[in-house]
Amino acid sequence: MNFYPRRRRKPEIIIISLIDIFAILLIFVIVTTTFKSEKTAKSEAPAVTIKLPDSKTAVVAEVGDEALKLTISSKEEIFLGAKKITIEELPAELERLFKLPSPPKLALNADENAPVKTLFKVLDVLKQAGVKGDLAAFTNPAK
Repeated sequence: MNFYPRRRRKPEIIIISLIDIFAILLIFVIVTTTFKSEKTAKSEAPAVTIKLPDSKTAVVAEVGDEALKLTISSKEEIFLGAKKITIEELPAELERLFKLPSPPKLALNADENAPVKTLFKVLDVLKQAGVKGDLAAFTNPAK
């Protein structure tokens, strides 16, 4: 007969070995992280990485690099050239651009994961601003 039951030890977490593991993970993350450099002021490309959609019928546009790029990122950020703007600021910026003696051509540069809602809002603002059907769009050619 066992009148005195054995006491069970409480489970313990050994912190010392966890600290070593976290230190190794932290070093790994720091070493493998890539840092984006800021674009120079001369560059027209915004400091946002976008993945363009594929197109089977895409052709090389004549507009090319001289066009002012209207970029929509997957995080609903809108860039006019290298300047980040909001959807509310876009009509005023377009009006300012169209008042120039030689207004620049616009090119739409939207991420394939950009929300459709944001894309339609931008297209609606462009239509209200008087942009006609000569809006170039950037895509990747089909592989």
